[in-house]
Amino acid sequence: MSAITWAIIWIVGLGTLAYHKTSRQWINCILLAGLLFTAVFAHVSWLFLLGLSSTLALILLPLNLPTQRQAYLTIPILKWLHANTPALSEVEKTTLEAGTVWWDGELFSGSPRWKNLFKLTIPKLTEEEQAFLDGPVEKLCRMVDEWEIYRRQDLSPKIWRFLKTEGFFALIIPKQYGGREFSALAHSEILAKIASKSMTVASTVATPNSVGPIQLLLKYGTIEQKELYLPKFAEGIEIPCFALSGPEAGSDATAIPDKGVICKGEFQGKRILGICLNWNKHYVTLAPVATVLGLAFKLYDPNHLLGDQADLGITCALIPTNLPGISIGQRHKPLSTPFQNGPTQGEDVFIPLDWIIG
Repeated sequence: MSAITWAIIWIVGLGTLAYHKTSRQWINCILLAGLLFTAVFAHVSWLFLLGLSSTLALILLPLNLPTQRQAYLTIPILKWLHANTPALSEVEKTTLEAGTVWWDGELFSGSPRWKNLFKLTIPKLTEEEQAFLDGPVEKLCRMVDEWEIYRRQDLSPKIWRFLKTEGFFALIIPKQYGGREFSALAHSEILAKIASKSMTVASTVATPNSVGPIQLLLKYGTIEQKELYLPKFAEGIEIPCFALSGPEAGSDATAIPDKGVICKGEFQGKRILGICLNWNKHYVTLAPVATVLGLAFKLYDPNHLLGDQADLGITCALIPTNLPGISIGQRHKPLSTPFQNGPTQGEDVFIPLDWIIG
């Protein structure tokens, strides 16, 4: 057999041993037997075999002495890694600990139970979801003229009206608030179908149903906030956007310079405790047409009006875009596509505390 064949045999053999978590003692015995077998049948010189065996012995011997391995190899390596690894912020810790794992958790454990994979059921669209896909989605695709969208640099008033009245901005909103309450599968199928005709329309539909205040409201919003905003989002009366990215930090939430300061101020003729906001965001999808801004910012309480802590961390608030101090800059055109995308700035914008989501 050729050298390549022998190499493949070794790789497959060692991979099999690793997959089954074979003990070190057995691996050592199998390696020795394998070397002898290779030397006899592959006609390898005994001098070469002696050199290879000596090298393997120097490597494997320390690894097979647990006390010495831990004292002189494992602990020094772990100390070095600990000293040279950046510390996680509270936001990063929260993100890492959030959510759950699917069957991929078993896969990365090294010993997956394959029968559990075959037990998983394949999700299917409900009759209502399929009817929406076959009806309004198909009709929308027939209405779309991509050349006309590029010529206008916007969707036509007819398409905007159709998206609002047919509930395209309410795919994930529960029915109790006037939404369609579709599954993630339906959401995906709808966007895939629209994107096959127009990425501009697909981006417009995707933003309120994915990256935006609606998802935050559903998970963290108060009952009052949900009752105020979700029906309006479902009917298309209000259009939301989510402002995170900035010129200095990109989409790194931990590095955003945008801040809000707890203070007292005038709001609708009353002096209340609220937040004075200053921000500069860019590449915010739907910002040029949004009526409600979901704003991510760092919150501070330097005068300790709420408590002893001055740095309150990152939070998010819902802000009507018609407030004094808010401006929308010139539109961006990512990849020259004409979906609504642009910057937003706010200078000394005062809002009530209860506009923070949740």
